[in-house]
Amino acid sequence: MPHSDSEETPSPTARLASLGLVLPAVSPPKGEYVPAVLSGHLVFVAGQVPMTGGELTTTGRLGDEVSIERGRELSRQCALAALAAVDSVAGLDRVTRVLKMTGYVSSAPGFLDQEKVVEGAGELFAEVFGAAGRPVRSVVGVADLPLGSPVEIETLFEIGR
Repeated sequence: MPHSDSEETPSPTARLASLGLVLPAVSPPKGEYVPAVLSGHLVFVAGQVPMTGGELTTTGRLGDEVSIERGRELSRQCALAALAAVDSVAGLDRVTRVLKMTGYVSSAPGFLDQEKVVEGAGELFAEVFGAAGRPVRSVVGVADLPLGSPVEIETLFEIGR
């Protein structure tokens, strides 16, 4: 059966709404940088930590004070913040692909499940963009992150139109 315009894939904004999610306000930078930069067809998003009302949502290390499940939730929150940053410079509905995601996980000694934490962000991108939301990915365990954050997500998006 031929594809009709009435069967068009929902926009990223519509998918967010169907998930019951609202983009947060873009957190102001905590230094001399900007949250996102549009260059040609690329949007580079600075590392996002989980913020609520301009304050860090949770502090601690995975495998110590923070559980994997809580880390996944925080990673998802970082991804939503990244989408807000993209929206602020290019418009979310212009995203054609999530190209790259780097997840940094503040890890207690011996914690080896960093990828399980960052998967929260990856799942959100897939829910919003479908197959185009599956980026190449790196995951890095670190001793500490800025402000004591358990997780930080850095992303690169492709835009069109």
